[in-house]
Amino acid sequence: MLDAKQLDALAAVVEHGGFGPAAQALHLTLAAISLRIKSLEAELGRRLLVRGKTVRATAAGQALLAHVKQVRAMEADLLANLQGAGSVDGGAGSRAWQTLGVAINADSVASWFLPGVAPVLARQRLLLDIVIDDQDHTHDALKSGDVLGCVTTLAEPLRGCLSEPLGVLRYHGVAAPALARECRDGQGRLSIHQLLAQPAIIFNRKDALQDTYLEQHFGLRQPPYPRHYAPSVEAFDTAIALGLGWGMVPAHTLAARRGKAEGAFEELLPDATVDVALYWQHWARESPSAQMLTAAVKQAARKLV
Repeated sequence: MLDAKQLDALAAVVEHGGFGPAAQALHLTLAAISLRIKSLEAELGRRLLVRGKTVRATAAGQALLAHVKQVRAMEADLLANLQGAGSVDGGAGSRAWQTLGVAINADSVASWFLPGVAPVLARQRLLLDIVIDDQDHTHDALKSGDVLGCVTTLAEPLRGCLSEPLGVLRYHGVAAPALARECRDGQGRLSIHQLLAQPAIIFNRKDALQDTYLEQHFGLRQPPYPRHYAPSVEAFDTAIALGLGWGMVPAHTLAARRGKAEGAFEELLPDATVDVALYWQHWARESPSAQMLTAAVKQAARKLV
């Protein structure tokens, strides 16, 4: 049997970023926290933490952290049900709020994820702790045990997880009309040389959509071009609308901007798109609340197809 106090110490060290903050959070001495971690490592016969300027979990530590979070989620569901059963009305309003961690790409959060899961969050008194990351990297948070589910491009399920297809986000290369004209030749055709001379708007340094677009439609593998970085959906769209550069936006954004008097987007190369298949990866052993969230995510994602 795993010692609950030792597991709490492990989780606190990782969640708070060090032994000192973990000791303060658990109202223990630094020596007590260190002893609990060492005892757990000795019992399991493997190192659970990489100690240094920043403390992080090893692969074994990440597996234990995922277990801790699963147990906590199930305990929270059990307590919520007991509280509801003991209340006068037995309704969800008497339940304690429960937090669920998820990792989502920014385009999905605002477009379909939050609107789709909002009803179940309100009904079941669930709180989201959202990690925003590129869709190619969100699974890292699930692998480390930081979240219970993620929207990802990774189809192969992680160990102890299930991977369920959600649909496809279709991206278009766009620019403000004035900038789009600067990227065309005298016959109105897109000139790749003129396009690469213009800055691109990139979400963050993990964002590879522009490179994928250039490789798929022009056969260019990671060519050099100037870049702006705008790590928020609003700033990203605003930068394109202001003519600061060209970028890749999902189909719903293009549709919303098309035909606007101000802030319109023009497609650079009609029908040249990049399709991104998304999956919902989540723990195979889910708490009832997490199961309800998974069902809501799958239903919400039908808007992608």
